[in-house]
Amino acid sequence: MKPNSFSSLLFLVALSLCTAASAQNAGFRRTVVQKGDVSVPNREAVVARVEVDPGVTSGRHTHPGDEISYVLEGEGELLIDGEAPRKIKTGDAFIIPAGKVHEAKSTGSVTMKLVGTYVVEKGQPMATPAAAK
Repeated sequence: MKPNSFSSLLFLVALSLCTAASAQNAGFRRTVVQKGDVSVPNREAVVARVEVDPGVTSGRHTHPGDEISYVLEGEGELLIDGEAPRKIKTGDAFIIPAGKVHEAKSTGSVTMKLVGTYVVEKGQPMATPAAAK
């Protein structure tokens, strides 16, 4: 194999590993609806539709900014490190500070649907997986 071919192959393998590592859990979907600048330097707002199928967890993760979410449908449990588990249901809202490790689990019989607004650092990944407890 030629040196350039080998380098290209290594790049593709590394890219596929990074893509796999950032993939969302099966049954958990976060779809960006809109993204735009805010008045705080180096920050942007991201509005997303979040869906968590029954019995599924988002997985432990953090965000590079604050999360403000509203539950449109369903029920679940919000697990934030250092806090007691919190039951959430249709009509509830919650705020998670930047960098705080957390996860959500859908505990009802229907898909839990939320609107999530994130005020995050520009150029950072939307979410970063956190180590299991």
